[in-house]
Amino acid sequence: MSRNSPIFAKFYEYTLTMDKKELRAQIKALKKQHTKEQLLEQSEKIMAKLEQHPDFVKAERVMLYSALPDEVQTQAFLEKWHVKKQIILPTVVGDDIIPVAFGKDTTFAVGDFNILEPQNEPYTGDFDLIVVPGVAFDRNGNRIGRGRGYYDRFLCQHLGVKRIGICFDFQLVNEVPTEPLDIRMDEVITL
Repeated sequence: MSRNSPIFAKFYEYTLTMDKKELRAQIKALKKQHTKEQLLEQSEKIMAKLEQHPDFVKAERVMLYSALPDEVQTQAFLEKWHVKKQIILPTVVGDDIIPVAFGKDTTFAVGDFNILEPQNEPYTGDFDLIVVPGVAFDRNGNRIGRGRGYYDRFLCQHLGVKRIGICFDFQLVNEVPTEPLDIRMDEVITL
């Protein structure tokens, strides 16, 4: 569905009155309207935009994520950049994100939510950039995730680090409902 289509315009306007649960359901329905190939093509274009972003270019230590099938795909990007920059990936332990360095010898195991997680010691250094997935974003940088608050809890410990959300074009909506503990992105990259 194109951002210029009448259906998208109606959905974009409708999001003004949605709560988080409704918005998650709508985004899920929109994802189903796209083939795996379409989402992969969008992913490649979004990651190319990230690759050229000035904050990524100058960053030495970047936290990314290992993508679920319905998220902007990062695997090829991770493979390309882990030899040029220090790449850190999130793992989930209990209710928290624990950052782990990603390298050529990193092994992965299936973690919570069937996410491939690196099996290394926790990373305790600084970050220059944190790239964040989400279910939906708005132009003000507000974000909703899957509802467990993992990223919000993690990001509130790193408020001085540049935060960039990445999403498919249909995940950028007019307004995301927010709560006081939600952490806003500095910028959102999409098509």
